[in-house]
Amino acid sequence: MTRVLAPVDGRVVGLAGVPDPVFAQAMVGPGTAIDPERAPGRALSPVDGKIVKLHPHAFVVVDAEGHGVLVHLGVDTVQLKGAGFELLAAEGDQVTAGQPLVGWNPADIEAGGRSPVTAVVALDAGADALTGVRETGEIERGAELFTWT
Repeated sequence: MTRVLAPVDGRVVGLAGVPDPVFAQAMVGPGTAIDPERAPGRALSPVDGKIVKLHPHAFVVVDAEGHGVLVHLGVDTVQLKGAGFELLAAEGDQVTAGQPLVGWNPADIEAGGRSPVTAVVALDAGADALTGVRETGEIERGAELFTWT
């Protein structure tokens, strides 16, 4: 079983709260989303594992069980081409849950006309593979968002 932790502080809004149909309709996979605090911060690794993809706006960490967790910082943030993001790790690194991977400021993302809502998605998971998925309420980074069996 994989415990998936919140990468950012904020308010849980569920995937339906992501203003992007690809995430909102769970086409990428099941999971949830967080509307982050509007302050400079660091996005944390949601699980222990290896960084298999690391872009300034998004990353994927695969754990020992082969579970890949995608953290996508904001909507349409790929268009920023890395501006406003600071990489704190490298692709291929072994990381621990709670380790800072990307520095960013959700307030700057919002000021630029984009949503900073952060999707946390279980890649290639069946909808029934996740339990205890948080859909609402305040959450602190490092708190459990859902479990994946």
